[in-house]
Amino acid sequence: MTSDARGSRFEALGAYLPPTILGTPDLVATVTGAPDVDLERITGVSRRRVYDKRPTAGEDSYGLALKAARDALDHSRYDAGDLDLVVSASITRYRDGDDFYFEPSFAGLLAKELGAHRAIHFDVSNACAGMMTGVQLLDRLIRAGIVRNGLVVSGEQATRVAETAAREISDSYDPQFASLSVGDSAVAVVLDRAVDEADRIHYVDLMTCSEYSHLCLGMPSDRTEGIALYTDNKQMHKEDRLRLWPAFHGDQLAKLGRSFTDEGFDYVVQHQVGTRFVDYVNRTGEREFATPMPESLSVVEEFGNTASTSHFLVLHRHLKAGTARRGARYLLVPAASGVVTGALSATITNLGV
Repeated sequence: MTSDARGSRFEALGAYLPPTILGTPDLVATVTGAPDVDLERITGVSRRRVYDKRPTAGEDSYGLALKAARDALDHSRYDAGDLDLVVSASITRYRDGDDFYFEPSFAGLLAKELGAHRAIHFDVSNACAGMMTGVQLLDRLIRAGIVRNGLVVSGEQATRVAETAAREISDSYDPQFASLSVGDSAVAVVLDRAVDEADRIHYVDLMTCSEYSHLCLGMPSDRTEGIALYTDNKQMHKEDRLRLWPAFHGDQLAKLGRSFTDEGFDYVVQHQVGTRFVDYVNRTGEREFATPMPESLSVVEEFGNTASTSHFLVLHRHLKAGTARRGARYLLVPAASGVVTGALSATITNLGV
């Protein structure tokens, strides 16, 4: 195949949210060591979706991803058999109850169950930047003419770390405190070749600052049975860390002879850590780029931090609400443990949801 300089576009977007809603007061009531913590004031999260623990519900990480993938294909002009590539980006990899899968790959299992029998398939692991990483890889493969289209999907059973935190934390300074802000969800996107400027991914650029990788670690709990997330919130959210995005993005634009203002973004989607975090990052960007930020889209109040799915969940809810401006330009900014930052720029007009 020949290289296509026009690049790729978002062709379809799907999502799945478990119907069970857990309010923040109800979650706090389960926190044995710090029952009086004002979690909603600190995080801005008022509720989140949580998975159904019944095996028949199909709401483990794999089941969530499968539902989102099917939703994306329902809104796509492609059938599963048309896909050239399937990429899975889940952090949580639960299937069949409490079994945490590394092999076989989720992408391979999903491709088989969806009927994408001719698709190349692989998993990526890049913390909360996983979906963005999968999109970056698929975009590059489409640009190079290696594949024509593909699916990137993630299902996050994130509230398992909240269950561990509720058993173990003793106060709001505990390294597991951030785990109480998470929620469960799944998203999937179909990409294919761009045909015009009305729908096009302009660029996806990511950078990892590994010297900060110790600030947010997911692993088996060292105290009780279960998976835990240990985050140094004070260090993760220091100004030097928040400036990584505008410094990197600004440098990338300067190489192209452009400025942030020149990009003409209509919307910005930050990683959905919490309302304060979103506000801090936008204010930092405004200061560093010396220009007002575009309209900031957020759903963290309603769904919490949904890990690798967060940016595309925001995009899905925004488009489904019917209030999106056609032909708008979007900026998606990752902020993942690693530490990973960067930028995804896309114009969206006809994305199916």
